[in-house]
Amino acid sequence: GRPTCPDCQRQAAVGVQCVDCVAEAARATPATRTALGGRVRAGRPVVTIALVGLCVLSYVLQYLVPGWTTRWMFVPAFAAREPWTFLTAAFLHSPGQITHILFNMIALWMVGPGLEQTLGRARYVTLYVLSAIGGSVGALVLATPTSGWMVGLVGASGAVFGLFGAVLVVLRRLGRDAGGIIGILVVNAVIGFLVPGISWQAHLGGLVTGALLGAAYAYAPRERQTLVSVGASVGVAAALVLASVLALQSVGLL
Repeated sequence: GRPTCPDCQRQAAVGVQCVDCVAEAARATPATRTALGGRVRAGRPVVTIALVGLCVLSYVLQYLVPGWTTRWMFVPAFAAREPWTFLTAAFLHSPGQITHILFNMIALWMVGPGLEQTLGRARYVTLYVLSAIGGSVGALVLATPTSGWMVGLVGASGAVFGLFGAVLVVLRRLGRDAGGIIGILVVNAVIGFLVPGISWQAHLGGLVTGALLGAAYAYAPRERQTLVSVGASVGVAAALVLASVLALQSVGLL
């Protein structure tokens, strides 16, 4: 019952609609979901792009801002007084080694968009963040006070390994071939043990965290998907906190 200008008109099968009618129809249309409950979205994987962008931006700041790396990297011995570094270290990479960030970003781009679409943005972000933290917790728990606790850790490898663990479970759940992911995991596991300066503990911590969350997200009953996903995320987060507290208490740092 209101006039509409030509720029606001939208062609439709029933004639011409205004932008308000189009928006109202979109709100009333049920969202299309993936097999695991993620909302199907057209366009680019904005969350994965944002994660890559944050890592690249932080890498640039490592060169431009004095002390940026040491301020945000994870050092197990300082974990109790710098708890934010459990996560922030995942957005740093080795200065002067462009291959470090390059390989991690390529791996993130390989598996990230698919998981973002399949799981939905909320669960995907939760998976990435908790896997990043899980990598730091792995380094804290599996290292010893005399070996590794004073070494600063940087890199998105823990988070990326978490995505690998999750996509492995998701592919099996959907009945798809997971041979490629298994091959990548085996190769990276061998490299982690043979090449100095790589924290296999962080890789393992991220992998286990991601696999656990991936299993919860993938095998949750459809009618209780949200409840199971939230409960699993909170449970894994609590387990990571507990493991960190016990590790720090065992050496008198907490």
